[in-house]
Amino acid sequence: MKTFVKICGLTERTDVRAAIDAGVDAIGFVFAKSVRQVSVEHALEISRDVPKTLRRVAVMLHPTQEEWQRVAEGFAPDVLQTDAADFDGLDVDDHVERWPVYRQGQVLTVDEMPAIFVYEGEQSGQGKTVDWQVAASLAAKKKMILAGGLGPHNIVDAIRQVHPFGVDVSSAVEASPGRKDAGKIVAFVTAARRAEFA
Repeated sequence: MKTFVKICGLTERTDVRAAIDAGVDAIGFVFAKSVRQVSVEHALEISRDVPKTLRRVAVMLHPTQEEWQRVAEGFAPDVLQTDAADFDGLDVDDHVERWPVYRQGQVLTVDEMPAIFVYEGEQSGQGKTVDWQVAASLAAKKKMILAGGLGPHNIVDAIRQVHPFGVDVSSAVEASPGRKDAGKIVAFVTAARRAEFA
């Protein structure tokens, strides 16, 4: 099965093009406070040539309705990704996919979780892996996008051990914080695709 691949924290048009050329399935733009944070206007500018088949993901953290509305109206993302509890207080149009983030250490009841979700460490963008054994138990029951500490060096092992629906990477494909490296993006996607045929 083809693993869904998302590159997150894109800040430059060249980064977006590198991700598209590498064959990713989704690209993430961070609107939360971060070294990778972009404005609505900048995200719109650098993603204007993104194919319709590729999901543009708005990555937020505890947004207010006003903050989300600004992103929804100005950027019109295909997906909103934010902590699971955040969705309780947000009005999100039905045409926008919801990717709730569940974090390692939370008490999770798989049967109550949505069909697709992101699983990562206690803090986003820190490059720390989660417990892959726990992740595998979740991935066996729902469409889990594995995040946290993934990179070209370990993505093959991660996919083979966890069998996630998708994988998400940010810091490990950067030349410096907030600036992506095209070679590392290609290496990550290539390795992820290689793992699928193991």
